[in-house]
Amino acid sequence: MTRVIMPAVTTRSKVSPNKGTAWRRIRLILLLIPVGYLVFCVALTVLLRFIAPPFSMLMIERRVEAWRTGQKYSPQYKWVDFDRIAPSMRLAVIASEDQNFTQHHGFDWQAIQRAIDYDENGKRVRGASTISQQTAKNLFLWPERDWLRKGFEAYFTVLLESCWDKHRILETYLNIVEFGDGIYGVEAAAEQYFHKPAARLSAEEAALLAAVLPNPHRLKANAPSAYVRERQQWILQQMGHLKSD
Repeated sequence: MTRVIMPAVTTRSKVSPNKGTAWRRIRLILLLIPVGYLVFCVALTVLLRFIAPPFSMLMIERRVEAWRTGQKYSPQYKWVDFDRIAPSMRLAVIASEDQNFTQHHGFDWQAIQRAIDYDENGKRVRGASTISQQTAKNLFLWPERDWLRKGFEAYFTVLLESCWDKHRILETYLNIVEFGDGIYGVEAAAEQYFHKPAARLSAEEAALLAAVLPNPHRLKANAPSAYVRERQQWILQQMGHLKSD
């Protein structure tokens, strides 16, 4: 009797996904996200060198805050080119905010060290942000002070100093800086407080506007306190020193 040997039947096991390939894809995606963000930031910074920003992140934050609290919000924002801003206004903000503006590359390390020493002596923290840093913060970032924002501020400051010239940084700063509740830029401030365009601001008016920049919600250009007047006179003196240098 012949034995019939039946062929063995084998079941094919399911092929599991290649875990190595999946992890490579995940790593690639995780790499592309920050790279894409960096490319976007560079492209946006280059673009804004040639066109006037329609708004800033500070303006958006103020609008959201007003909506959240139910407050009335009527922003005033008018962009003007550099040559339509009085030279005294340009000098006033440099004298008050960043006297080494034309010398540094975004960060005034001497001012930063002085601020650190000032704080270590138990006194109130003294600001050391340059005009470049303030422009980066107002244009791209949120206003709260935390280390994450300071990190992004440093990054955008480097971008501005790399992609723009000082002329464009100062022009943008003067156009987006906050001079009062909902008042952005020197043109809107000049019209609101002095009923004239920014091109016709006097040295005294420019110094008064610059005097409120540390806290435009508490310090008022249209109702200057004794402190604002004292600061205005100090700025005028510094403007004279800068002119003579």
